[in-house]
Amino acid sequence: PTPSKRLEQVLGAGVVRVHCSACSHYMPSKQKQAARTTPAVAKTATKGGKVTKKEKIVHKNRPIFNKTPKNYGIGGDIQPPRDLTRFVRWPKYVRLQRQRQVLMKRLKVPPAINQFSNTLNKSDAKTLFTLLDKYRPETKAAKKERLLAKAAAGADAKPDVKKVVVHAGLNTVTSLVERRKAKLVVIPHDVDPLELVLWLPTLCRKKDIPYVIVKSKSRLGKVVHRKTASVLAITEVDAKDQANLALLVQKARDNFNGRYATTMKTHGGKIMGFKHKTALAVAAKANKH
Repeated sequence: PTPSKRLEQVLGAGVVRVHCSACSHYMPSKQKQAARTTPAVAKTATKGGKVTKKEKIVHKNRPIFNKTPKNYGIGGDIQPPRDLTRFVRWPKYVRLQRQRQVLMKRLKVPPAINQFSNTLNKSDAKTLFTLLDKYRPETKAAKKERLLAKAAAGADAKPDVKKVVVHAGLNTVTSLVERRKAKLVVIPHDVDPLELVLWLPTLCRKKDIPYVIVKSKSRLGKVVHRKTASVLAITEVDAKDQANLALLVQKARDNFNGRYATTMKTHGGKIMGFKHKTALAVAAKANKH
Protein backbone atom coordinates (compact mmCIF):
# COMPACT_ATOMS: atom_id res chain seq x y z
CA PRO A 1 0.00 0.00 0.00
CA THR A 2 0.98 3.60 -0.56
CA PRO A 3 2.03 5.81 2.36
CA SER A 4 -1.28 7.68 2.16
CA LYS A 5 -3.23 4.55 3.00
CA ARG A 6 -3.23 2.80 6.36
CA LEU A 7 -4.35 -0.76 6.99
CA GLU A 8 -6.47 -1.28 10.08
CA GLN A 9 -6.95 -4.85 11.30
CA VAL A 10 -10.24 -5.60 13.02
CA LEU A 11 -9.34 -8.73 14.95
CA GLY A 12 -12.85 -9.66 16.16
CA ALA A 13 -14.42 -9.87 12.71
CA GLY A 14 -11.38 -10.75 10.68
CA VAL A 15 -12.04 -7.79 8.38
CA VAL A 16 -9.58 -5.39 6.74
CA ARG A 17 -10.63 -1.79 6.17
CA VAL A 18 -8.55 0.63 4.08
CA HIS A 19 -8.35 4.19 5.33
CA CYS A 20 -7.74 6.93 2.72
CA SER A 21 -6.10 10.05 4.17
CA ALA A 22 -7.08 12.15 1.11
CA CYS A 23 -10.79 11.34 1.29
CA SER A 24 -10.97 10.87 5.09
CA HIS A 25 -13.35 7.92 4.87
CA TYR A 26 -13.19 4.13 4.99
CA MET A 27 -13.34 2.18 1.74
CA PRO A 28 -14.53 -1.44 1.83
CA SER A 29 -11.98 -3.98 0.66
CA LYS A 30 -12.53 -7.32 -1.05
CA GLN A 31 -12.12 -9.10 2.26
CA LYS A 32 -14.88 -6.95 3.79
CA GLN A 33 -17.24 -7.76 0.92
CA ALA A 34 -16.50 -11.45 1.29
CA ALA A 35 -17.16 -11.29 5.03
CA ARG A 36 -20.69 -9.98 4.39
CA THR A 37 -21.70 -13.04 2.41
CA THR A 38 -19.71 -15.87 4.04
CA PRO A 39 -19.53 -16.50 7.77
CA ALA A 40 -16.15 -16.17 9.47
CA VAL A 41 -14.37 -19.34 10.56
CA ALA A 42 -12.28 -19.46 13.73
CA LYS A 43 -9.01 -21.35 13.19
CA THR A 44 -6.78 -23.00 15.80
CA ALA A 45 -3.32 -24.50 15.41
CA THR A 46 -2.51 -27.98 16.60
CA LYS A 47 0.81 -29.20 18.01
CA GLY A 48 1.88 -30.52 14.63
CA GLY A 49 1.52 -27.10 13.07
CA LYS A 50 -1.59 -28.00 11.06
CA VAL A 51 -4.55 -25.64 11.02
CA THR A 52 -7.90 -27.22 11.80
CA LYS A 53 -11.40 -25.83 11.73
CA LYS A 54 -12.82 -25.64 15.22
CA GLU A 55 -16.19 -23.94 14.93
CA LYS A 56 -18.07 -21.42 12.77
CA ILE A 57 -18.69 -17.97 14.21
CA VAL A 58 -21.61 -16.23 12.52
CA HIS A 59 -21.51 -12.43 12.61
CA LYS A 60 -24.34 -10.07 11.84
CA ASN A 61 -24.20 -7.80 8.79
CA ARG A 62 -22.47 -4.59 9.73
CA PRO A 63 -22.50 -2.38 6.60
CA ILE A 64 -20.15 0.59 6.43
CA PHE A 65 -22.61 2.77 4.52
CA ASN A 66 -26.20 3.10 5.65
CA LYS A 67 -29.01 2.96 3.11
CA THR A 68 -30.48 6.34 2.19
CA PRO A 69 -33.62 5.71 0.11
CA LYS A 70 -34.76 8.65 -2.01
CA ASN A 71 -38.01 10.46 -1.37
CA TYR A 72 -39.77 11.52 -4.56
CA GLY A 73 -42.57 13.33 -2.76
CA ILE A 74 -43.24 17.07 -2.93
CA GLY A 75 -40.15 18.97 -1.87
CA GLY A 76 -38.09 15.78 -1.90
CA ASP A 77 -35.45 14.46 -4.28
CA ILE A 78 -35.25 15.35 -7.96
CA GLN A 79 -37.47 13.15 -10.13
CA PRO A 80 -35.73 10.62 -12.40
CA PRO A 81 -35.62 11.40 -16.15
CA ARG A 82 -38.70 10.28 -18.09
CA ASP A 83 -39.66 10.16 -21.77
CA LEU A 84 -42.11 13.06 -22.15
CA THR A 85 -42.47 12.82 -25.96
CA ARG A 86 -46.22 12.28 -25.81
CA PHE A 87 -46.69 15.36 -23.62
CA VAL A 88 -44.78 17.77 -25.90
CA ARG A 89 -46.79 20.42 -27.73
CA TRP A 90 -45.22 20.09 -31.15
CA PRO A 91 -45.17 22.98 -33.66
CA LYS A 92 -48.11 23.20 -36.03
CA TYR A 93 -46.15 22.16 -39.12
CA VAL A 94 -44.97 19.00 -37.33
CA ARG A 95 -48.53 18.12 -36.30
CA LEU A 96 -49.79 18.71 -39.85
CA GLN A 97 -47.21 16.52 -41.52
CA ARG A 98 -47.84 13.72 -39.00
CA GLN A 99 -51.60 13.95 -39.47
CA ARG A 100 -51.11 13.89 -43.23
CA GLN A 101 -49.08 10.69 -42.97
CA VAL A 102 -51.80 9.05 -40.89
CA LEU A 103 -54.51 10.09 -43.37
CA MET A 104 -52.47 8.76 -46.29
CA LYS A 105 -52.44 5.38 -44.55
CA ARG A 106 -56.08 5.30 -43.44
CA LEU A 107 -57.93 6.72 -46.48
CA LYS A 108 -58.24 5.19 -49.93
CA VAL A 109 -55.54 7.03 -51.91
CA PRO A 110 -56.09 7.57 -55.66
CA PRO A 111 -53.55 5.96 -58.00
CA ALA A 112 -52.29 9.33 -59.31
CA ILE A 113 -51.19 10.25 -55.77
CA ASN A 114 -50.20 6.75 -54.68
CA GLN A 115 -47.61 6.47 -57.47
CA PHE A 116 -45.34 8.88 -55.54
CA SER A 117 -44.97 6.33 -52.74
CA ASN A 118 -43.03 4.02 -55.10
CA THR A 119 -39.52 5.49 -55.33
CA LEU A 120 -36.20 4.48 -56.84
CA ASN A 121 -34.24 1.98 -54.72
CA LYS A 122 -31.23 3.05 -52.68
CA SER A 123 -28.43 1.70 -54.90
CA ASP A 124 -29.86 3.18 -58.11
CA ALA A 125 -30.54 6.49 -56.34
CA LYS A 126 -26.89 6.63 -55.27
CA THR A 127 -25.77 6.11 -58.88
CA LEU A 128 -28.21 8.80 -60.04
CA PHE A 129 -27.08 11.45 -57.56
CA THR A 130 -23.42 10.67 -58.26
CA LEU A 131 -24.14 11.44 -61.90
CA LEU A 132 -26.13 14.60 -61.07
CA ASP A 133 -23.35 15.97 -58.86
CA LYS A 134 -20.97 15.96 -61.83
CA TYR A 135 -23.21 18.41 -63.71
CA ARG A 136 -24.13 20.89 -60.99
CA PRO A 137 -24.80 24.41 -62.30
CA GLU A 138 -22.62 27.40 -61.50
CA THR A 139 -23.14 29.15 -58.17
CA LYS A 140 -23.84 32.90 -57.96
CA ALA A 141 -20.46 33.55 -56.36
CA ALA A 142 -18.61 31.60 -59.07
CA LYS A 143 -20.55 33.40 -61.81
CA LYS A 144 -19.73 36.80 -60.31
CA GLU A 145 -16.04 35.91 -60.08
CA ARG A 146 -16.00 34.70 -63.70
CA LEU A 147 -17.66 37.87 -65.00
CA LEU A 148 -15.29 40.12 -63.02
CA ALA A 149 -12.29 38.24 -64.43
CA LYS A 150 -13.71 38.55 -67.93
CA ALA A 151 -14.27 42.30 -67.47
CA ALA A 152 -10.72 42.76 -66.17
CA ALA A 153 -9.27 40.90 -69.16
CA GLY A 154 -11.10 43.23 -71.56
CA ALA A 155 -10.49 42.50 -75.23
CA ASP A 156 -8.12 39.65 -74.41
CA ALA A 157 -10.87 37.67 -72.63
CA LYS A 158 -11.56 34.21 -73.99
CA PRO A 159 -15.11 33.41 -75.15
CA ASP A 160 -17.24 31.42 -72.70
CA VAL A 161 -17.56 27.70 -73.31
CA LYS A 162 -21.05 26.34 -72.76
CA LYS A 163 -21.00 23.74 -69.98
CA VAL A 164 -23.24 20.70 -69.68
CA VAL A 165 -25.39 21.15 -66.57
CA VAL A 166 -28.55 19.80 -64.97
CA HIS A 167 -31.73 21.79 -65.66
CA ALA A 168 -34.06 22.67 -62.77
CA GLY A 169 -37.44 24.34 -62.42
CA LEU A 170 -40.93 23.25 -63.34
CA ASN A 171 -41.37 25.53 -66.36
CA THR A 172 -37.92 24.76 -67.74
CA VAL A 173 -38.29 21.00 -67.42
CA THR A 174 -41.84 21.03 -68.83
CA SER A 175 -40.57 22.87 -71.89
CA LEU A 176 -37.73 20.36 -72.33
CA VAL A 177 -40.15 17.42 -72.05
CA GLU A 178 -42.59 18.90 -74.55
CA ARG A 179 -39.76 19.47 -77.05
CA ARG A 180 -38.41 15.95 -76.32
CA LYS A 181 -34.97 17.27 -75.38
CA ALA A 182 -34.88 15.78 -71.86
CA LYS A 183 -33.18 12.40 -71.59
CA LEU A 184 -34.14 11.73 -67.97
CA VAL A 185 -36.55 13.53 -65.62
CA VAL A 186 -36.11 13.29 -61.83
CA ILE A 187 -39.18 14.01 -59.64
CA PRO A 188 -39.14 14.09 -55.80
CA HIS A 189 -41.85 12.26 -53.87
CA ASP A 190 -42.57 14.99 -51.31
CA VAL A 191 -43.43 18.09 -53.35
CA ASP A 192 -45.92 20.28 -51.48
CA PRO A 193 -48.51 20.84 -52.87
CA LEU A 194 -48.33 17.62 -54.84
CA GLU A 195 -50.56 19.03 -57.59
CA LEU A 196 -47.50 20.89 -58.96
CA VAL A 197 -46.01 17.65 -60.32
CA LEU A 198 -49.05 15.36 -60.28
CA TRP A 199 -49.43 15.54 -64.07
CA LEU A 200 -45.73 15.30 -64.92
CA PRO A 201 -45.44 11.45 -65.05
CA THR A 202 -48.38 11.39 -67.50
CA LEU A 203 -46.72 14.00 -69.72
CA CYS A 204 -43.42 12.09 -69.65
CA ARG A 205 -45.16 8.89 -70.69
CA LYS A 206 -47.02 10.66 -73.49
CA LYS A 207 -43.79 12.17 -74.85
CA ASP A 208 -41.86 8.91 -74.22
CA ILE A 209 -39.40 10.56 -71.83
CA PRO A 210 -38.00 8.28 -69.07
CA TYR A 211 -38.67 9.56 -65.55
CA VAL A 212 -37.89 8.43 -62.01
CA ILE A 213 -39.37 9.32 -58.62
CA VAL A 214 -36.82 9.72 -55.82
CA LYS A 215 -36.97 10.63 -52.16
CA SER A 216 -36.45 14.15 -50.77
CA LYS A 217 -36.89 17.41 -52.65
CA SER A 218 -34.12 18.88 -50.45
CA ARG A 219 -31.68 16.34 -51.85
CA LEU A 220 -32.51 17.54 -55.36
CA GLY A 221 -32.17 21.12 -54.16
CA LYS A 222 -28.56 20.51 -53.07
CA VAL A 223 -27.66 19.55 -56.62
CA VAL A 224 -28.72 22.98 -57.96
CA HIS A 225 -27.64 25.06 -54.89
CA ARG A 226 -31.16 25.63 -53.58
CA LYS A 227 -33.12 24.59 -50.50
CA THR A 228 -35.47 22.39 -52.52
CA ALA A 229 -36.17 21.54 -56.15
CA SER A 230 -39.47 20.30 -57.56
CA VAL A 231 -37.97 18.61 -60.63
CA LEU A 232 -34.64 18.12 -62.45
CA ALA A 233 -33.85 17.08 -66.01
CA ILE A 234 -30.75 15.74 -67.74
CA THR A 235 -30.39 16.76 -71.38
CA GLU A 236 -26.88 15.58 -72.19
CA VAL A 237 -23.78 14.15 -70.51
CA ASP A 238 -20.13 13.65 -71.41
CA ALA A 239 -19.00 10.59 -73.34
CA LYS A 240 -17.51 8.96 -70.22
CA ASP A 241 -20.92 9.05 -68.47
CA GLN A 242 -23.02 7.74 -71.35
CA ALA A 243 -22.99 4.19 -69.95
CA ASN A 244 -24.27 5.28 -66.53
CA LEU A 245 -27.00 7.39 -68.11
CA ALA A 246 -28.08 4.51 -70.37
CA LEU A 247 -28.30 2.22 -67.32
CA LEU A 248 -30.46 4.74 -65.42
CA VAL A 249 -32.70 5.29 -68.44
CA GLN A 250 -33.26 1.54 -68.73
CA LYS A 251 -34.11 1.34 -65.00
CA ALA A 252 -36.56 4.22 -65.41
CA ARG A 253 -38.32 2.55 -68.36
CA ASP A 254 -38.57 -0.78 -66.52
CA ASN A 255 -39.73 0.52 -63.13
CA PHE A 256 -41.74 3.64 -64.00
CA ASN A 257 -42.64 4.13 -67.68
CA GLY A 258 -43.25 0.43 -68.27
CA ARG A 259 -45.45 0.07 -65.17
CA TYR A 260 -47.54 3.17 -65.74
CA ALA A 261 -50.69 1.26 -66.73
CA THR A 262 -50.51 -0.91 -63.60
CA THR A 263 -49.66 2.05 -61.39
CA MET A 264 -52.73 3.97 -62.56
CA LYS A 265 -54.96 1.10 -61.36
CA THR A 266 -53.33 0.62 -57.96
CA HIS A 267 -54.90 2.45 -55.01
CA GLY A 268 -53.06 3.12 -51.78
CA GLY A 269 -53.89 3.50 -48.12
CA LYS A 270 -56.65 1.51 -46.38
CA ILE A 271 -54.25 0.51 -43.61
CA MET A 272 -56.05 0.61 -40.29
CA GLY A 273 -54.47 1.34 -36.93
CA PHE A 274 -53.91 -1.02 -34.02
CA LYS A 275 -56.97 0.12 -32.05
CA HIS A 276 -59.29 -0.31 -35.02
CA LYS A 277 -57.94 -3.79 -35.76
CA THR A 278 -58.37 -4.77 -32.12
CA ALA A 279 -61.97 -3.50 -32.12
CA LEU A 280 -62.73 -5.51 -35.27
CA ALA A 281 -61.21 -8.63 -33.72
CA VAL A 282 -63.31 -8.20 -30.56
CA ALA A 283 -66.47 -7.67 -32.63
CA ALA A 284 -65.75 -10.73 -34.76
CA LYS A 285 -65.20 -12.83 -31.64
CA ALA A 286 -68.47 -11.58 -30.12
CA ASN A 287 -70.40 -12.44 -33.32
CA LYS A 288 -69.11 -16.02 -33.23
CA HIS A 289 -70.61 -16.55 -29.79
